[in-house]
Amino acid sequence: MPDRAPQPVDRQLPTDEARDLFSLVRELVQREIAPSAAEEEDAGRFPRETFSLLSESGLLGLPYDSDFGGGDQPYEVYLQVLEELAAARLTVGLGVSVHSLACHALANFGSKEQRAEHLPAMLGGGLLGAYCLSEPSSGSDAASLRTKAVREGDDWVITGTKAWITHGGIADFYTVLARSGGEGARGITAFLVPGDAEGLSAAAPEKKMGMKGSPTAQVHFDGVRVSDARRIGDEGQGFAIALSALDSGRLGIAACAIGVAQAALDEAVAYATGREQFGRPIADFQGLRFMLADMATQIEAGRALYLTAARLRDAGRPFSKQAAMAKLMCTDTAMKVTTDAVQVLGGYGYTADFPAERYMREAKVLQIVEGTNQIQRMVIARHLAGPERR
Repeated sequence: MPDRAPQPVDRQLPTDEARDLFSLVRELVQREIAPSAAEEEDAGRFPRETFSLLSESGLLGLPYDSDFGGGDQPYEVYLQVLEELAAARLTVGLGVSVHSLACHALANFGSKEQRAEHLPAMLGGGLLGAYCLSEPSSGSDAASLRTKAVREGDDWVITGTKAWITHGGIADFYTVLARSGGEGARGITAFLVPGDAEGLSAAAPEKKMGMKGSPTAQVHFDGVRVSDARRIGDEGQGFAIALSALDSGRLGIAACAIGVAQAALDEAVAYATGREQFGRPIADFQGLRFMLADMATQIEAGRALYLTAARLRDAGRPFSKQAAMAKLMCTDTAMKVTTDAVQVLGGYGYTADFPAERYMREAKVLQIVEGTNQIQRMVIARHLAGPERR
């Protein structure tokens, strides 16, 4: 079958600097990420060297302040970089999003001294971060978390277990939300915990149906001692910090979802224009052409929605509702588009010889992480109709 190369996404970028950045990203993707993505995912191999290269290239701190090693890029540029990375390999795109999420608390709520001490290494010094909010018994109901932080002089002692932690066991630092006070959201405080802290350990990675190259594990804190200088923000401010990070993180997931969907569409178009049945390419049949048209339209709509939310964020305007909408629509789109891509490829789509089945398996988790899509609907409805009456 002839090979129809996918056309790069026509991106509306705000500056010449951003256009140069995309040239770098696409070169790295084509040279370092895409060629080995399928093989490494099948082997369950985490590409730590790729993250080191991204750090050296300034791509792990794009939306943060250049005074601390960041890239000073607006969110609309950063998210489109995530999309490009996720289209090549979701383990990489999602990993960059999670790392950015782990940096958010310190970058936005840390003191100037804390940022000067820690951020340069976090943003451009080769370190990799993880974000610890969920627990075995508190996922969607994050305010009920049980991990405790007890003050002992100038230190805090953290005890408990976090669950579903991307980069669990391999991260160099963890942003940890722990209960330092009473019940509920106001009793939670944020901490920056080194990955090699005594008493910190990780369980064996979860056996997932997709993203096998990205380790997801429980992380145990057995009397982990950190100094008060590693507390981020005020005591009891942790849950507000977490919610702030999640609004931005949901946009990262939305961008990754559109990346996966775009990769699936590209695969479907290439196959449909090359595969012949009844003496002509199957892309000539109206039923299949309409599927491809719907897939492309859904992707463009999702991309427009996440970029609208990003531009609100860049302008300093409220964007929580739009972030939830983008996460909801883009991840549902990824699930629909990848499922349709498998259908376009027919029997071949169900085999590991083509990447469509991997995209479909990977898309599913995006409807779950950073708040399930049911939670996104609750967030959106609260903006429309106010809080639920109990």
